[in-house]
Amino acid sequence: MKAFSSMRRDFLRTSSFGMAAAAIPAVSLAASGQDSAPAGEPARNLFNVRKYGATGDGKTLDTEAVNRAIEAAAATGGGVVVFPAGSYLCFSIHLKSQVHLLLEQGSAIVAADSPMPGDLTGYNGGVYDAAEPNTAWDAYQDYGHNHWHNSLLWGEDIHDCSITGSGLIWGRGLSNGRGRKGDGAPFKAEQAGAGNKAIALKNCRNVLLRDFAILKGGHFGLLLTGVDNLTIDNLKIDTDRDGIDIDCCQNVRVSNCTVNSPWDDGICPKSSYALGYARPTRNVIISNCWVTGYYELGSVLDGTFKKFVPGVVDHPTGRIKCGTESNGGFINITISNCVFEGCQGYALESVDGALLEDITITNTTMRDLASGPIFMRLGARLRGPKESTKVGTLKRILISNLECYNAPQEVSSILNGIPGYPIEDVKLSNIYIETVGGATAGMAQIQPPELEAAYPEPRMFGPMPASGFFLRHVRNVEMSHVDIANATADARPAFYLADVERADFFAVTARRGADGAFALHDVKNLRIGWSRAAADATLDRVDNKML
Repeated sequence: MKAFSSMRRDFLRTSSFGMAAAAIPAVSLAASGQDSAPAGEPARNLFNVRKYGATGDGKTLDTEAVNRAIEAAAATGGGVVVFPAGSYLCFSIHLKSQVHLLLEQGSAIVAADSPMPGDLTGYNGGVYDAAEPNTAWDAYQDYGHNHWHNSLLWGEDIHDCSITGSGLIWGRGLSNGRGRKGDGAPFKAEQAGAGNKAIALKNCRNVLLRDFAILKGGHFGLLLTGVDNLTIDNLKIDTDRDGIDIDCCQNVRVSNCTVNSPWDDGICPKSSYALGYARPTRNVIISNCWVTGYYELGSVLDGTFKKFVPGVVDHPTGRIKCGTESNGGFINITISNCVFEGCQGYALESVDGALLEDITITNTTMRDLASGPIFMRLGARLRGPKESTKVGTLKRILISNLECYNAPQEVSSILNGIPGYPIEDVKLSNIYIETVGGATAGMAQIQPPELEAAYPEPRMFGPMPASGFFLRHVRNVEMSHVDIANATADARPAFYLADVERADFFAVTARRGADGAFALHDVKNLRIGWSRAAADATLDRVDNKML
């Protein structure tokens, strides 16, 4: 195996990290140890990690030196901690209020190897900080969501902090929470001394993350829980699980980010119970982002964009999703100008009692999806305190200007509530979806199971009886200028409605299946007008009918 420093040089030599400069201008201090600004520049509180003992050679542990530099900056009331070019091998780095980490071009913070099972000494005698106790609500979300200290960089109850610059955070030695590392060595996040995520923040405010890259971020590239006034801009994340998790956060801006996450979600607002109470994620803007699950790890960052060979990743994820953890709610969220490629589509999920309301999605292009472009699920998993966790809501959703090419055959777009708890007030407009097609007439007869308490995923119901949209337990839905095309003939109807009340279809285009374009089962107050998919119709009630 190559020496680590050689591996890092090879990776950085072929990378494309050099993006726009950070909000705080980079000052090249290299190995000089300089703490003051160069002549002619305004004075700044600059703290070079090399002056505090960091070697940057990729072999020597630099954890203590980096933490000393951060503590020195915090002690003066704040400052800029500078990482000149080099590889800084570290265990847990402690972020502080009023401290900015500046990753200069060619710099990398590298996660040291976690200890193997039964080994508490770790790499060179070092280990990651212990996962803090959180037993009171461990059962309400997966292990990784409940702990922050067992991370490469973490901060709790801090404010006015930032990480910027064109360098790299490489979670080489982190667990991905599934009992294996990227190199195949088996260990779990629960292993004492193991590192679980690249960056974790809890109960923080006024946070800026900009311009750097993350390679292999562990269970989470970013786990941000209870973080308010949060800006994430121009990050490039190439990872084996979640890219960005925004959990119980408010006033959030995510923009211009690239996330390749083949085995898990790309950008994922959540609202778990990890803080010990239900707190909504609200007032969130996600814009100008590219999410994908298409590419081998590292190949997005180095610009080679190597697609996985068939069979390595059966159903790549890499999407934008609200959920699965959904106790506190999702309120006032807008998503715009995003590109999906080789991944799943949008997912809006309320299964743990959340109010998922007032969501607007516009201007999306999608290609080569592993599931339908839209998945909405109101369910009753109800993972939370029994006395207070009830079925939530999923309503007031507007999706417009969406184009999708090469959607899969089996899994259409799905809007699925549960009996007595419908998804409500959904408007879909200016949508074009081309599917693979090719389904048989037998698939049109499928009746998907309810699975009220199951984990929500587009493939949870199995093959769908519609090529375009499956709608069940829905009230007040409107589709206008929606076009469902099939690359090959598909015998299923484009639209399957079951227990739907007040549905309007205006200027809808779809190829008709063997018996029609609409399968209607227990539908009330239906209107179809000016559509190529079916003749104009106004029906007060209809059941077991094709149009």
